[in-house]
Amino acid sequence: MAKTLGLSIPCSHATSTPNLSQIMYCGSLLNRSVCVEVSTCPTANGLRLNGNWAWKSGLNVAGQSVSCGDKFMCRSSPTDRILVSATKTAGKESFLGGDFMNDVNSRASCSEARVSNVEKTSWCDNIEKQDANSANNLNGESGGAALSSLEKAWDHWNKLGAPKLIVAPMMDQSELPFRMLCRKYGATAAYTPMFHSRPFALQPGYRRVEFTTCPEDRPLFVQFGANDPELLVKAAMFVQEDCDYVDINLGCPQRVAKRGFYGAFLMDDLPLIQLMVTQLVSSLTTPVSCKIRIFPDLEDTLAYARMLENAGCSLLAVHGRTRDQKDGRTTRADWEAIKAVKEAVRIPVLANGNIRWLEDVHECIRMTGVDGVLSAESLLENPALFSGHRMRPVDAVTGGLVELSKEGSLNEPSLVLEYLELCEKYPIPQRMIRSHVYKMLCAWFKRYPELRDELNFEQGASIDWMKVMVYRLLEKHISTMANGSSRKSETQDASETSKLAQLRSPIQVM
Repeated sequence: MAKTLGLSIPCSHATSTPNLSQIMYCGSLLNRSVCVEVSTCPTANGLRLNGNWAWKSGLNVAGQSVSCGDKFMCRSSPTDRILVSATKTAGKESFLGGDFMNDVNSRASCSEARVSNVEKTSWCDNIEKQDANSANNLNGESGGAALSSLEKAWDHWNKLGAPKLIVAPMMDQSELPFRMLCRKYGATAAYTPMFHSRPFALQPGYRRVEFTTCPEDRPLFVQFGANDPELLVKAAMFVQEDCDYVDINLGCPQRVAKRGFYGAFLMDDLPLIQLMVTQLVSSLTTPVSCKIRIFPDLEDTLAYARMLENAGCSLLAVHGRTRDQKDGRTTRADWEAIKAVKEAVRIPVLANGNIRWLEDVHECIRMTGVDGVLSAESLLENPALFSGHRMRPVDAVTGGLVELSKEGSLNEPSLVLEYLELCEKYPIPQRMIRSHVYKMLCAWFKRYPELRDELNFEQGASIDWMKVMVYRLLEKHISTMANGSSRKSETQDASETSKLAQLRSPIQVM
């Protein structure tokens, strides 16, 4: 064990490699998880150092060039401070850990603190060796291998056609039939629903039922919720040939994600996130993407994004709300934060949040500079959103049964009928079908609640039963509108008769 004051770090490898440029340094600091990625390369004055510190209580990343023996400061939370230093002796590179300190000063304060040395030079199990060019590139300079990874990320994205209109991942709701419906009406890429990595890795039945695709279902992101790197890799191996990105769900804010410790709740264990990304990247031939939420503090968000990029993430989708901002109807997504992330990293970035109409897509791209936009809830109500179509109020929908029910009519009932046809072509669990029918017909069910009650009562409703229900809904609407027009005509006739009588009355002189 290499020890520092207040810091115990299990180490198992010693090295004398002169060009070791990246070290993953993991350990435990006063019962908090800590992971440091240090990039070094020899310079005239000694070592050049970059560091990424990740905490369960938050996140801080600091990076700067230092000379031999200089102090390198990383701040974590308003009350915690870590300092480290670097030295070079006898041709060996040594990383020296520092004190844990309690500090009542504000986060902005950077007072000096003592640095204690590691008892002997040694490194952790998770070591990745790169040449000095890679280290230079991590420090923002031109380089070889790392630059190649960046080029690969963009080359892959561009070969997919740089899709800009993307169906977001939605639990049980971005399944194959719905993806295909959205693609028909303008979507240029799509995510699967989130799959739980454990059953996906271990249960063939779960994979067979939950994940379906077809040759036309591309570009495709397959998303996993996970907290175990090994199970995540095992699950991803089953799908990497059938998708264009394997995505890690780091953004789900719901209570189920809190109970299962995945999604946005992994923001409490950033070293684990980093480990999952690096292991997935090193194990797959398919690029890895991550979908995240923002921290309340913008600098923490930017540090988080850079950490993911440095870990090997090839694409980042950013939901512009924090973990606590669950209701998109009451909280606007922060496009400024998304813009800042786009400017902070070099990989493709997608935006998520505040997309109601196609015009919002264009405005989001203009304001943030992102490479594409995701939509979720709005697509559930209007799968033709990306075509530029806006749904009309129910009472504004007129026409006969054939006209309103035919493919391409672009009213909610006709879209449900198209969706049900796709469900017959691409079978999925019945629970997913019902959910989409409720979402797409929400406004119509408010107008005709008796049809909603029938669907509620018919728990085992088949696709054929739902089709008949949709036709009955349209017939009722057509009848209601006809009766309404008749009553309106009678009212107009009475009004005109009254006006005529007034004209025939004697003019009153005041």
